[in-house]
Amino acid sequence: AMQHGQPQMSIADLLGNPLPADMLKAEQASDIRIAWREWLGLRVKIIDEYNRIPTRTQSALLTVMGDGYAELLDQIFECPDSAWFLTANDDAGGGTYQVIEALRDRIDVVVKTLHFVPRFLDELIYRIENDVRPEQAMPAQIRFAEDEVDAMGKAIRAVEVPVPLRKRLEFFVSQFEFLEPAAARFEYRSKDTARLSGVPFSEILARESGKDRVKDLSLQTTNGLSVRALMTLLLYAKGLAWFRGHDEVGIEDLRNVLPFVLHDRLVPHLEAPFFDSPEYQALKSDRVGWLQTLWDLSCAEYDQQNRDQNDPVADLLAELAAGLDGVTEAQARQRLNRIEKLVAELGRGRKLYGPLWDDLLSLKYLHQRYRNYLDWLAG
Repeated sequence: AMQHGQPQMSIADLLGNPLPADMLKAEQASDIRIAWREWLGLRVKIIDEYNRIPTRTQSALLTVMGDGYAELLDQIFECPDSAWFLTANDDAGGGTYQVIEALRDRIDVVVKTLHFVPRFLDELIYRIENDVRPEQAMPAQIRFAEDEVDAMGKAIRAVEVPVPLRKRLEFFVSQFEFLEPAAARFEYRSKDTARLSGVPFSEILARESGKDRVKDLSLQTTNGLSVRALMTLLLYAKGLAWFRGHDEVGIEDLRNVLPFVLHDRLVPHLEAPFFDSPEYQALKSDRVGWLQTLWDLSCAEYDQQNRDQNDPVADLLAELAAGLDGVTEAQARQRLNRIEKLVAELGRGRKLYGPLWDDLLSLKYLHQRYRNYLDWLAG
């Protein structure tokens, strides 16, 4: 089902209308029946030129996309799980509305159309002469019934993410949220704190000192990654691996899908010194290339630190994940001692970077868990 975005689109155009006869006779809102739009109940939904939809109607679209229901006059229509496809015009081309941030965040993958290669002009001539419509050219092999879609979804979710790759992704994600000048309190030194404060990002960043401004990946972005972004990235990496016939996600699966999932989610700080290097200047305008470069640089740092073999924080977390059943007071105190020694070691003479900040927060969490456990044992 396709909806065409246009500046006059109202919520009624998008969702449906109350029946006029019920509007006249109803004594209360629950007596009014709604003529819901048929597209709401379909499993594949296409919104053409969604950035031409007025802001108020975008909010209604957000509810349908994000929460799976439509609401009018206290009447609710529950929508099935659906695949959504949205197209947008160039924002600089005019005739468009500012897309609300919450709606943009609900879009899982962003792919920009590449230019047309003139060598294939004969294909356009064929389309014109034979009156071929794009939807008619969709191969039957990729048209799936509802039960097939559900089965594929279940199989994709079952694809495993191996521990070494998960740790590599953890390290990558840890690079971006930390912003030391954002707060005095250790836990709040994040870009989220800076964004919610209303203070200009450049003003806070100017107080940053003592770091290599080219090598520090955090300085290349103005934000970190949300939980929703991470879940989406993992799901699409699993999907790509499954369609390639693999039973676990590989590093290339993650690397290839990452730029399109994070395209509108990880915002570059174009004034960062990194982009002044002649080698990387083209990445100011090449968002896909920049995101893949970020991943590659993070992986190189991960390997340099030998994280696969030397990751004491991961070892401590795995120890706790095994459970506390049967752990004695002496063993718990021994683990607390190891945690405190590691905190002291990690904080000794080092400048704080994102991965180290997240490691220290993890150690604080472990310390609290064991301290609470000891209090429980003391009873």
